[in-house]
Parts: sequence; structure tokens; C-alpha cells
Amino acid sequence: MGSQKSKNSDSKAEAKANGKSEYSEKNNGKKAEEEKHREERIRETGQVTLDKNDRKHRLHLITIIGEIEGHDCLNGSSKTTKYEHVLPELAAIEDSSEVDGVLILLNTMGGDVEAGLAIAEMIASLSKPTVSLVLGGSHSIGVPIAVSTDYSYIVPTGTMVIHPVRMNGMVIGVPQTFDYFKQIQDRITGFVCNHCKISKTRLEELMMETGVLTKDVGTILVGQEAVNEGIINEVGGIKEAMEHLHEIIDSSRK
Repeated sequence: MGSQKSKNSDSKAEAKANGKSEYSEKNNGKKAEEEKHREERIRETGQVTLDKNDRKHRLHLITIIGEIEGHDCLNGSSKTTKYEHVLPELAAIEDSSEVDGVLILLNTMGGDVEAGLAIAEMIASLSKPTVSLVLGGSHSIGVPIAVSTDYSYIVPTGTMVIHPVRMNGMVIGVPQTFDYFKQIQDRITGFVCNHCKISKTRLEELMMETGVLTKDVGTILVGQEAVNEGIINEVGGIKEAMEHLHEIIDSSRK
């Protein structure tokens, strides 16, 4: 009798151990699958959800890297950010109750004006808290994207090139063409000035500077200079950017 009870007890313990082992294997398999999906998402789109922090905030990371690709496809050797990937993601973020805030990392040479402004307008119209961080650079049409967030940072060695609108290829040489250039530039300067502290007069002065760049018209601002001009809010890195985003999220909840 006692022996039978002992066998039953051992069987139950073995079954329980096997159950735990199977659960552990399933759990490990699920984690591995999630990690694989996370890595593929970073590789394909440069985006990832950050949710391992102590504050239990779910942050969505978007990177704007290389040239901003618009209606024309660039060659395969160019690093590009495709606006048709970014815009739907921003719409999904706005629609999601799971995303608490958005962090934008910028290292871009600029690119298509329409695509860049479209991304900037989408970011600016999000109801979620947003913070941007300029790393290597945020040049040309990358400037509106950098200032489109609730708060912006630039690393000490980060650069921003401010220059007037330019167009490659054949241009019809009539006065209306230059009027169209002026309209495009006004759209850009208007957006930038509405989302940071720089005045339109000062921004246009930086655009038309001829003594800074050797082969172009415009101004290069490095780190603190961008802050001094009122374009970027503060010099800082990823630590400061994420900490401030957490603070904005906490404030918005209160």
C-alpha cells in the first residue's frame, strides 16, 4: 500500500516536472521567435518597439537614415528611408493604444522635399509624445523632421545643413519656375519656424550664407550652434532623449 502511494507520488512529480519542462520549452521558443521578428523588423525598416524599461512605457523607435526617398526610387547602393514605409507606421502608432511615445533617430542627408515634409507633418500631428535625436546629421529636408517632435536633441558632434531649395535635372527657364521654388521654400521655412524658436528672417539668412560652404549656399550648424540658433532644444544623447520622453509620457498621463 505504502509502495503504491510512493509510486503514484513519483508519477505525479514526474508529470509535473515534464509539464514545467514543456512550458519552459514553449516559452523559450516564443521568446526566440519574438527576438527573431524584432531583428527582422530592425533590418527591414529600422523600427523597433522598446518595452523593457522600468517605467513600463512602450516606446516606438523610428530611424530616418540615409537619403529620404520620394516618388523616384534611388539606386540600390544608396542608404534610403522610404516614406511609404514611414507614413503607414505613423498612422498605426496614432491608432494604437499600446504605444505610449515615439523616439525619432536622425542621420540623414535630406532628400525628396515632398516626402520629407509629409513625414514631418505626420510626426507633428501625432497625439503621442515625441522626441527626436540628431546623431550624425539632419541636413536639408531633415531639418523639418528634426523640429517636428515635441522636443529635440542633437549630439555634440551632430550637424545640420541649412540651404535653399534646389532641383536636379532639367528646369524650364521661365519666371514661374522660380516662383514655384519660392513657394516650396516658404512651405519649408514656415513649417520649421512654427515648430522651433528660430525666426524666418534668421533662417533665411542661414540659407543664403555664402561664406561657409565651399561648393554650395547655406550654413553648417554643429551641435550647440543648432541650439543657439533656436532650431534644436538641447544638446544630448540617447540617455537624455529617452529620459525626456519618459517624463513627457508621465506628464501627459497626469
